[in-house]
Amino acid sequence: MKPELIDVHPAGAKNVRIKQLDTHMLISSFHFHDMCELVWIEKSHGKRIVGDHIGDFEDNDLVFMGPDLPHIWQNDKSFLNSKEGAVKSTVIYFPANILTNLTDDQNVLSRTQDLIGRGGRGLKFTGETNEKVKEILLQLHHQNGFERIISVVRILEILSNSNEYSYLASIVFKNQYDEKDSNRINKVYQFLMENFQRDILLQEVADLCNMTTNSFCRFFKARSQKSLTQFINEIRIGHACKLLQNADYSITDVCFSSGYNNLTNFNKFFKEIKGMKPSEYRGKLKK
Repeated sequence: MKPELIDVHPAGAKNVRIKQLDTHMLISSFHFHDMCELVWIEKSHGKRIVGDHIGDFEDNDLVFMGPDLPHIWQNDKSFLNSKEGAVKSTVIYFPANILTNLTDDQNVLSRTQDLIGRGGRGLKFTGETNEKVKEILLQLHHQNGFERIISVVRILEILSNSNEYSYLASIVFKNQYDEKDSNRINKVYQFLMENFQRDILLQEVADLCNMTTNSFCRFFKARSQKSLTQFINEIRIGHACKLLQNADYSITDVCFSSGYNNLTNFNKFFKEIKGMKPSEYRGKLKK
């Protein structure tokens, strides 16, 4: 199910493309490309899918992705309906061989290629690494072309030497998407991310693809490597984890705001996915 293959090489671009977003909403199709990609979310929150990872993003998220890793980022309705203002984000695209024409230092090249290899699963950077990279990214709009190239190399050095990261996609994930299915799967993913807080009928999702329910279930499982129910529950529990950070919400509030109709199902699926009860998860956050 290869999602949409997009071209991120604008006319005249050589090695690096930097895109700074200041817009009302963050939404894209489920896609991949042959460039490495670094995404810093300065201001925004919502849902993201990276490979077979389903999760939430928020202010100050920093994610590095290697080539050909499918992904989609989409704002939550709560962000779009709020008065928080515009989305602010910086995205840097660069080729995997960016340093080969700049140095023959095998130690430098080896560390960079190791980073790009790990980036095939998507890496979320935190801690001091996040802060150091953020400081560089905030200066990009003041820099000229040559200075920007130097900044990107500095960022690569910081990321290559860091162990402050977590993987997003699972170790078994491989991009096996078929481009002809990209429109169908993109419709489904966007629909699920927009409607997970209500009851979702299998028939209405199958209708998006003009399929019978049985055909759709086979189609979706073969491409996402998850059942539709599992996929929806992962979106819901990810959303619940974000809400549990706010002490103003009771466990019951979180349950119903995440798309569940009763606490029994909520607790069951939360423990299946997170390995603990919602109350235990909140307790760990407090500590």
